Amino acid sequence: MYQVSRGIYRELSAEIVTGREGHEAVLKASEQAIERLATDRHYFAAPARSLFREIRVHFPIQSQARVWAVVRDYVAAADGAIAQLTTNGRDVFGNRLQCRATTRRGSSCRRLPSNANGYCPSHQHLAVTEEIELAPAA
Repeated sequence: MYQVSRGIYRELSAEIVTGREGHEAVLKASEQAIERLATDRHYFAAPARSLFREIRVHFPIQSQARVWAVVRDYVAAADGAIAQLTTNGRDVFGNRLQCRATTRRGSSCRRLPSNANGYCPSHQHLAVTEEIELAPAA
């Protein structure tokens, strides 16, 4: 994931107009967004949009379309790579994946989740509930 965040920075660094602080901010924001995408995929709804909103202030208006295209493409590639890497029950950092649900006692469910939605077979009904709640909001 390090390569993806650095790739975003390298591709956009020539167009940053806010000086050294801008370069540091763009690199840090890229690293944080890709790390969150790798560790918290299901709770990071629009990673490309949030990264773009965070870094767009460091670029001139003429470059905004290119910045969006670069961020969108790199984040989509990273998301695809992360989806492939997490098929063995571990995240990209080697940590064991856990179900997103909690038990009746309030502790985290320790079962292995499916890749589709992050819930184990016992808690698949929660994924359906999320879809129903999101439908009226859209």
